[in-house]
Amino acid sequence: MSQSPDSRSLLSASSQLNLMEVESIDDKEFDIPQVDTPPTLESILSQMEEEEDPFVLEDTCLLNTDNMDAQSYDTSSLASSDSGDPAHLKRKRRTLDQNAAVHGSVLRLSLLKGISAQIVAAADKVDAGLPTAIAMSGVIAVGTSHGLALVFGKDTNQALRLCLGSKTTGAEFGAVSALSINHDCSRLLCGFAKGQITMWDLANGKLLRTITDAHPPGTAILHVKFTDDPTLAVCNDSGGSVFELTFRRVMGMRSCDSRCLFSGSKGEVCCIEPLRTPPDFRDHPITCYSLLAMASLTKILIIGLKPSLNVWMTLPYTKSDPSSVPQLAWQFVPVQKTVNPMLAFCKGDSVHFLLVKKEETGTIHVIKQRQLQLSCDIISLNWINSCSLVLLDSHEKLHVVDRPTQDVLETLDLEQVQLVYNSRHFKSLATGGNVSQALALVGEKACYQSLSSYAGQIVCLGTKSAHIMSLRNWKERLDCLLKQEHFTEALSLAWSFHEGTAKAVVGLHGDSQRRKAVISDKMVEILLHFTEYAVKKCPEQGKLQVMEQHFQEVVPVLVDYCLLLQKADLLFNQLYSRLVENMVAKGVFLESLESYIVANRLGHITTPVMKDLLAHYHDNGMMNSLERCIVHLDVTSLDIQQVVQVCWNNQLYDAVIYIFNRGMNDYSSPMEKLFSVIGPRVREGRSLTGDDVVMGNKLLVYISCCLAGRAYPIGDIPEDLVAQVKYQVFEFLIRLHSGDSSQKEEVFPFIHTLLHFDTREFLNVLAMTFDDVQNDKQALEYQQRIVDILLQVMVDNPDFTPSQVGGLFTFLARQLAKPNNTLFVNRNLFDQVLEFLCCPDDDSRHTERQQVLLELLQVGGVVQFNEERLFTLAEKAKFYQICEFLYEQKHLYDRIVDCYLQDPLRKAEIFSYIHNLMSMPGYSSEEKLKVKEKVLQHMQELVSLDPVKLADLVGWHFTEEVQTIISELQASLCVSLQDDILLFQFLHCLLESQEGSQPVSRLPLESELYELLLDLMCRFEPQELLKFLHTSQHYRLEEAIQITEKYHCNEAKAYLLEKKGDIPGAFAGLMQTLKERLDVLAAEMSGGIGGGVDGRDEEEADGEFTLTTVKSSLNQMILFCHRNCQNLDQEQRKDLWFPLLDTMMASQKEVMGLSDKHISDGLKEMTLKVLNCMSSFISLPAIIQQILQDPVYGRGKLAEIQGLILGMLDTFTYEQTLLETTTNLLNHDLHWSLAHLRSAVTRGLHPRQDCCNICLQHYKRKQDTSEEIIVFSCGHLYHLQCLQQKDCGWGVASEPQQPWRCYKCSSSHGGRGGACSEPNRSRSASLAQTRFSSGHHEKGAETHRKKVVAVATLDVQQELSWDHLRGLYRGPSRLSILSEVSHGQSSEKAGFLLPVQPENFHLKLAPPPLFEE
Repeated sequence: MSQSPDSRSLLSASSQLNLMEVESIDDKEFDIPQVDTPPTLESILSQMEEEEDPFVLEDTCLLNTDNMDAQSYDTSSLASSDSGDPAHLKRKRRTLDQNAAVHGSVLRLSLLKGISAQIVAAADKVDAGLPTAIAMSGVIAVGTSHGLALVFGKDTNQALRLCLGSKTTGAEFGAVSALSINHDCSRLLCGFAKGQITMWDLANGKLLRTITDAHPPGTAILHVKFTDDPTLAVCNDSGGSVFELTFRRVMGMRSCDSRCLFSGSKGEVCCIEPLRTPPDFRDHPITCYSLLAMASLTKILIIGLKPSLNVWMTLPYTKSDPSSVPQLAWQFVPVQKTVNPMLAFCKGDSVHFLLVKKEETGTIHVIKQRQLQLSCDIISLNWINSCSLVLLDSHEKLHVVDRPTQDVLETLDLEQVQLVYNSRHFKSLATGGNVSQALALVGEKACYQSLSSYAGQIVCLGTKSAHIMSLRNWKERLDCLLKQEHFTEALSLAWSFHEGTAKAVVGLHGDSQRRKAVISDKMVEILLHFTEYAVKKCPEQGKLQVMEQHFQEVVPVLVDYCLLLQKADLLFNQLYSRLVENMVAKGVFLESLESYIVANRLGHITTPVMKDLLAHYHDNGMMNSLERCIVHLDVTSLDIQQVVQVCWNNQLYDAVIYIFNRGMNDYSSPMEKLFSVIGPRVREGRSLTGDDVVMGNKLLVYISCCLAGRAYPIGDIPEDLVAQVKYQVFEFLIRLHSGDSSQKEEVFPFIHTLLHFDTREFLNVLAMTFDDVQNDKQALEYQQRIVDILLQVMVDNPDFTPSQVGGLFTFLARQLAKPNNTLFVNRNLFDQVLEFLCCPDDDSRHTERQQVLLELLQVGGVVQFNEERLFTLAEKAKFYQICEFLYEQKHLYDRIVDCYLQDPLRKAEIFSYIHNLMSMPGYSSEEKLKVKEKVLQHMQELVSLDPVKLADLVGWHFTEEVQTIISELQASLCVSLQDDILLFQFLHCLLESQEGSQPVSRLPLESELYELLLDLMCRFEPQELLKFLHTSQHYRLEEAIQITEKYHCNEAKAYLLEKKGDIPGAFAGLMQTLKERLDVLAAEMSGGIGGGVDGRDEEEADGEFTLTTVKSSLNQMILFCHRNCQNLDQEQRKDLWFPLLDTMMASQKEVMGLSDKHISDGLKEMTLKVLNCMSSFISLPAIIQQILQDPVYGRGKLAEIQGLILGMLDTFTYEQTLLETTTNLLNHDLHWSLAHLRSAVTRGLHPRQDCCNICLQHYKRKQDTSEEIIVFSCGHLYHLQCLQQKDCGWGVASEPQQPWRCYKCSSSHGGRGGACSEPNRSRSASLAQTRFSSGHHEKGAETHRKKVVAVATLDVQQELSWDHLRGLYRGPSRLSILSEVSHGQSSEKAGFLLPVQPENFHLKLAPPPLFEE
């Protein structure tokens, strides 16, 4: 094996540069510039182009291309000046991606200066041609347009190691169109524009193989790729085909075998990518399959070359631009703790990801991952690590994308690189351009050979230079931002490194803690640098607002990151000491601390900073902000004396309380200080200012928090101090005198003050406190003591209003009403409480007072009161809930009904109460009877309250008293119209519930009730009459007819007469209604003629409404006639239809001369509808005769009835067309069925094999004998004798044409058919069964001629098929379906019906099913 290029020493340029096969050329002839101190590869890759444009070469004289020939320009960049393609206009410079500010500079793009210089020099001095392709592995190989391959080292000086090929070879083979280096960097494959492939030894530059017959001639090599197997490669030509190349060496002879993997005739492949395994994953189980991804113009394929050729996946593209370039790229990616290859592919603006796994069964499983959607056309796709991709779009913008989050990390412009495109090779110009238009269109933007990735680096080929791309490490990314003075972005990026949320991170090693420590040190360095920069860059002159704005952009960032890093010492010692030199910076710093202190992110401040904070906030009047800061700070960092003095002088009472509580554990002194301010004003009765009210409310809240164990204004009191604080507050409240008391001071001044300030809120505070002291004996003693003091202070004290004393009594009543009450109050006090709560003259807080007394009674307080007196007071105060409570104690449930009726707030609940009491088993019969009697007494009041709920109640519990109830209601209610409406609603709900539901006990359904309801319904809801008559069956017919006749409800009366059988009477009633409405319509139209403009709109609206009522009446009459004409003779039918027609024609004549065309047209339409409907029952001649004999039309004016006659003729034309269409459809169905049957019967048969399925011998067993054979439609062939031996005939053997059945299909011996059918089974028809005669005829006949005899029969399978075919046409008659539809719609829609409807007349409206031949 040859020595690796990386391990052997470098040869001189003259020994490696071999442009001609015989003679060598030295350095002078090449004119290659010498480098005194060649740079290292690391320095080239890590250099920061600070003063130079990274896309411009240093020595511009090297870019002289005057000597380049015109043919070399076909590989130039689409962005170069030599490109004439209109597509270049799309590639305009765009702004950088905004995400760069978040992620920093992720990608390092460096110029390979040595390689670039030598490429330009070779093209300029020795006519090597322009670069066309590049490949990178351990070395970098560059192909040229004149057929040369230049191999450069990736070491320090990027020296030219080999020059492979010659200009003579280039003239023969054309330009280098593809390159590939194997995994150990020992072989190089070169594909050429004219289709040849060469293999070179990179150890010594020796040509190993020249392959000219691997693919069809006349096509260019687009791709040539090594696989992991050094003896296996793949190539792709401009014909769209893919070939596998297998390299062999036998007896010292090198050869190459070619196999076509994919033909371009099935879809042109324009990109291939074998799975190349990195050294770390050589043992991965999927490597044994040698996977290859191929991208055609329409789909993606993944195939396995080993152990045998297998297609594992085919995926079509989504719809995209035909000019988009398909791209493929493999990468091993960790997913769910395993590492598997992932294929990224794209065509257009979306990138798809396919995860490839090997299952335990040995199959390949391809899983589609989430796709990436971009807003650009991608022309190149490369992985740079397992999470990041580098995409190049058609505008030559480079996008670095993070795959897991799909974030675009950075965008770079490669326009000045002048990228090399492969358009000439895709168009196969070197071989005559014999490619498809689709492939040529894709080739316009193809640059497959211009970018090559290897080991986290991507090399990019331009027309005059080569560049290399790699990810920057994390320090470089930060340094780039710092050099641009983007400190905020640098800190943000560093914090994302610290938290592990950054993308494309390189260079961070070790565990999490170690990484955080390293990044934290770097961030401290940035913070110090940022502070120095901010102080130095501050404008020394100008407006103060400008300086403040400058530091407001800096200082919060410094504070935020110091706190995130938990570097408070850095913040207050180093940064603050530097910022304090500038007064503006100092002020901004101190003010920015507030938000962090309030958010509890900063709890401790050093003493010097706190001193400055107090001074600054005080001097600038920011006292509210100062108070917010103090109550969130650790008191140990405060100068308590100074802070208390400042806060008290500026009325920062929250801060004062906080310092006393937290700093000195003193909870009484703050109350004393606050009382000293507010107490004198309250006691003297002076009006309180807004500040006084705020202070008093703070005091109440503070007392409430202390008694509840909560710290004021935020937090909790320490657990060991909760009880102590509570006792301190109690002791303070019950003090007899204050510390600075005077002789005029009242006893218990603190309670006095709070009661005068806000009695109700102070008692609420005590109430909340008393709820939490049930298990504390000492607290209970304080509770009793406070109650005694309250009674001593407030009762019989003229300083307190009755409302305030009432609040005290309410408070006491609530406390006494608690189940575990321990308070003691004397009897006299109870009497006072009762007098207050039941005071009838005080309407304030009526509900609250009643609720308090009720709670007091419910917990047993009733023993403290005189019941009689309590009941008397409750009635006077209208405390009906108290009365209910007392009645329930004495089981006087009937009296409770009176309480509900008298209570305006609970009247509606009486029905639920009565229902529950009558339904529940806990009450005696006597008690329920008394309640029932009470309800019967108040029935009139209850029905006025809610007739619906009363009906429900009566239906459940008063079924036996229904008649009595109705009688009483009729006697008491039927005085006014409103009373009748209530009775109607009650009866309607009562009887409707009995009709629709099944209650426990049903009412006696007497006819009088329903007739009474019918009478009331005729008065109040006549529109519901018909519905009621239809659904109810409990009324008497004659009485119902009389009631409806009494109230002139003609429609309801007609229904009843029709139900009785009086058809003429019912018709007369409906006709009367119709005539009345027509008369109203005519009167409205006549009255509207002379009206003014103002009243015309109103007249038109009335006319429209009346026309609608006429239509409704007419529809009812038509339905009536349809229902009853079936049972009438012809004359009786005429008695119904002709008067209706005469009425409509007469009304039409009346309105004919009026101006309202809409009404006239409506009447004409209704008349035509009557004609259409009656034509189904009365002959047309009779109808026409009736029209002509009508006196209205008897004067010979045919024009007046012309519309009616023409309408009838149109209907006749419609019927005639329908009949013809039906006949045509039937004929078509019959013809199709017979034609299909004929084609099936006459179809030729094709036997599956040429031997008998019984004897398994050839159908011509002997050439000289005549032997008949039978072929069935299933494809089985038999000798006639074999079938006769197996007895496979249906009929008698002596019949001349015996029906046969297939032995293999129908016999159980064949294993497929079931038992034979009966011999006499009937047949419908035969599909096909043909018997052949094999052998010679008589003398004179031609030899080897066959006789064919057709036998009409069916085997089992054919019979099943035929039955299925017949079943497709079974079903109801199509004409019968139409008839049913017409019957269902005849009463609603106008139209003639056929008088004759033969049921055997089938009409198929759907086309028959299609069968494949």
